[in-house]
Amino acid sequence: MFSYISPEQRVRKDHPLRPIRTMVDQVLKQLSPEFNKMYSKVGRPSIPPEQLLRALLLQMLYSVRSERLLVEEIDYNILFRWFVGLNLDDEVWDATVFTKNRDRLLEAEVAKEFLSLVVEQARGKGWASDEHFTVDGSLLEAWASTKSFQPKNPKNKKKGSLPPDDPGNPTVDYRGEKRSNATHESKSDPEAQMARKGPGKEAKLSYSGNLLVENRNGLIVSSLVWEATGTAERDAAMAMLQEVPGTGRVTVGGDKGFDTAEFVRECRNMCVTPHVAQNLARRGGSAIDGRTTQHANYHISQKKRKRIEECFGWLKTIALLRKVRHRGTLKVDWIFTFACAAYNLVRMRNLMRSVVPA
Repeated sequence: MFSYISPEQRVRKDHPLRPIRTMVDQVLKQLSPEFNKMYSKVGRPSIPPEQLLRALLLQMLYSVRSERLLVEEIDYNILFRWFVGLNLDDEVWDATVFTKNRDRLLEAEVAKEFLSLVVEQARGKGWASDEHFTVDGSLLEAWASTKSFQPKNPKNKKKGSLPPDDPGNPTVDYRGEKRSNATHESKSDPEAQMARKGPGKEAKLSYSGNLLVENRNGLIVSSLVWEATGTAERDAAMAMLQEVPGTGRVTVGGDKGFDTAEFVRECRNMCVTPHVAQNLARRGGSAIDGRTTQHANYHISQKKRKRIEECFGWLKTIALLRKVRHRGTLKVDWIFTFACAAYNLVRMRNLMRSVVPA
């Protein structure tokens, strides 16, 4: 009638989550003083932030589509209970309580610090380069319908429009109507911008998710969510490059979208050598000349920069960020950054396996 077997004994010793939990425990131990400042010592007890972050990691690692389903799986899954830090007889939180406590974490800079500490672990083991990087951006579809993209000024609406046939999901005809981010905005997520990735692509309400990846093993060093404007990728790249530690010269690879005179000039002012792909079709020619392309390091950077697509692929498919479930730039940036930390943990676990013991 009684069982004295703990979840620790039910998880096999070579389970892939074990090395990830070890690395996460080290990070959470360093963040413990920050957690103490966030929570009051009076009032109703809340969910420990350490357990909240572990649960959010599980949601991304196992592609759990909702927090309600995540709480349900933690309730009956011994592996999930072990990773979060719950015993078999511990009561699992209510989904609503979990969401409210998670929102408290979204208001803090926990995700940035978590990613930074994960990168520090990688650098301590010699897995991350501090000289050669790659930068790129991708569109993240916002949690808003195109029907919510309406004129900012109600006077600009069509005259003589009929009442909606279905107030909850009305039929909308955009034919003949000129819509732009200057005159329209989403009523459900005003910070999302209508954007498309390329010519002929469908325009959707989106955010611009940007990554700075080191070239040695393809680990994400920094991330930043920006408004989806025409210059978002280059603006975010400059902001992330300014945060690169050290004063030595570094290199940064990129696609043709970064081959502009302004971006190349600003990079060189920051002691960053731009190894971006040449856009020979650009008016005035490429901003990258033979002084850069003649070196072998340029061609290595062009070969290594393709690894950043693996990061975006994992974030959009496994972490389910192709369409974000949060609204507002700050919240989307938080969840995007935390997902980058989850990707690094998986990548570092694989690097552990590839190390041959002496």
